[in-house]
Amino acid sequence: MRIILLGPPGAGKGTQSERIVQRFGIPQLSTGDMLRAAVAAGTPVGLEAKAVMESGGLVSDRIVVGIVADRIEEPDARRGFILDGFPRTVAQAEALSAMLAGKGLNLSAVIELKVDEAALVGRIENRAAETLARGQAVRKDDTPEVFKQRLEAYRAQTAPLSAYYAGKGMLQTIDGMQPIDKVTADLMAVLEPHEEPVAS
Repeated sequence: MRIILLGPPGAGKGTQSERIVQRFGIPQLSTGDMLRAAVAAGTPVGLEAKAVMESGGLVSDRIVVGIVADRIEEPDARRGFILDGFPRTVAQAEALSAMLAGKGLNLSAVIELKVDEAALVGRIENRAAETLARGQAVRKDDTPEVFKQRLEAYRAQTAPLSAYYAGKGMLQTIDGMQPIDKVTADLMAVLEPHEEPVAS
């Protein structure tokens, strides 16, 4: 079961990914974590990424896809995985599809958590106000200003993925504004038909 979860910051992807991991026993693969692990392990693609990062450059799509390709060969990802924070662009989605096809694999599901962005901003503003009311400092990432910037970046770079996967007939949408347990139930209804039997 190979899954991509789409949705803007604050849509609940992290919470739902944890529940998918628990239910199906497949790993959640974060590109940031995979990058750090590849650098630490000194793999060929990790060494390449390290050189780029040390020079202050951005790691290319080719390197990121190479790191994903290595990671999904590990035993815990044999039955599938959830991709977290990747792909971020249509170019990355195309590179991912080509890499999976080269391994004889394809994506099982691309699911978008649809949310009301104005309501999300309201949630962040309330959370920030409550934190301040308790006399605690608001984390920089939790300020409405930073959150709005993250939303704008998502709209510009990642939102086009919805149309890309919809055009391939792969996109399924779930109302992310529902109670958390209802979102989970809807996700499981989409995913359970794709569950792969455990090899004996």
